[in-house]
Amino acid sequence: MKKFISALLCVSSFSFASMIGLEALGQEQIAGGSAAMAGRGFAGNAKTGDIEGVSVVNPARQAFDSKVTFNLNFLLDVTTADRSNSHFTKTNLTMPSMNLTFPMNDFGTLGFSLWQHYSSTMREDIDNEEENWNAQIEYQSSVYELVPTYAIRLPFFRAVSLGASAHFVMGSFTRDLTLGPDNSEIDSTDAWATSNSEVTDHVSGDWKLKNSAYFTVAAQFRGRMASYFFSFTTPYTLKNELEYNLRFSELDTLAPTHYTRSIKVPAMLATGVSYRLNKRHNVMADVAWRAWSRDIDNVAGSWSMSQVTKTQNDFNISIGYQRDGSDVFYDSYWDRIAYRAGLWYKSWYVEDVSEIGGSIGAGFPLGRKGTMLDLAIQGGVRLTDDDRNWSESFIGIRLGLVGVGNWGKTRGQ
Repeated sequence: MKKFISALLCVSSFSFASMIGLEALGQEQIAGGSAAMAGRGFAGNAKTGDIEGVSVVNPARQAFDSKVTFNLNFLLDVTTADRSNSHFTKTNLTMPSMNLTFPMNDFGTLGFSLWQHYSSTMREDIDNEEENWNAQIEYQSSVYELVPTYAIRLPFFRAVSLGASAHFVMGSFTRDLTLGPDNSEIDSTDAWATSNSEVTDHVSGDWKLKNSAYFTVAAQFRGRMASYFFSFTTPYTLKNELEYNLRFSELDTLAPTHYTRSIKVPAMLATGVSYRLNKRHNVMADVAWRAWSRDIDNVAGSWSMSQVTKTQNDFNISIGYQRDGSDVFYDSYWDRIAYRAGLWYKSWYVEDVSEIGGSIGAGFPLGRKGTMLDLAIQGGVRLTDDDRNWSESFIGIRLGLVGVGNWGKTRGQ
């Protein structure tokens, strides 16, 4: 299992996420970042009847699943960041999530998810010919969560389900800031007389929880036309145990120093509704909210870098639409496709940063058993009023493969 998880984490080891919050937690993935959810603006955590598997914000939803579901998701996007006279364009390839649900009839439904919650990853080389210096900047950080879940429908009120999940955190952080001279304009025969030394501020460490896990509890009501959910996620403290090394031309290293930064993440409240307008037409809306009250300690280090990232209330609202595909195999293929669209607004945890995005998507059935290929195209902007942060635009493609089965059941069930 450890080797399998390590291989999955390597998929994200060379991705460019966002320039915002690099010294803090980085970019936060919107909860429920599957390709199907992305196609409808990340709304629909209350929607049942789809083969989407675990919802990390609403574990109670999976109690209404009737088939074993395996869901694997990939994201490819291009992000452009601007600030003053600086401009960056990078491509991101990552796997935001994978999950598995296993219904056990009257005994409830078990689930398991691997979810990339935060990431701050980039690499860039910068040259300044006027001042005769160059710099290399590299960040590689991911906060992953292993999330086992359980949900069950109430025995005498089958329209209501209760669910709970535990979040176990793992991940690593590495940052290299290298400053060196620029002697590219000096004749090679005279280069020996120049200083060739480079100074690298190297920081590395692991992500852990102060306690063993944090938890989400949820309740859902599924009606004939409308479904609702409400969830509560407990507050928790992330610990980042860092080792600082100052290296000279990668030959000499000063004695390392150690520092553990603690990031207190507040509790999260979330709710959502899914309403069926017609037999196959659905509109959805989700809201999630966190009240940050403390600034986040930055990695910082040498060269008088900023010591904190100021925070604000973290708020996300999503609205979406989905026209379900026909479940009759003999209908036309175009009629069996699920069509999706959505919008979202997110106030980041970073002060004065907000995000506006939109998406379209479709779910393409593969075969008779219900296997689905989900595709979503998303785009948007991240806006800021603070000169210390970057303004960004992004466009991306999410691809999800959903497999279903009837494990543990005899034929005819």
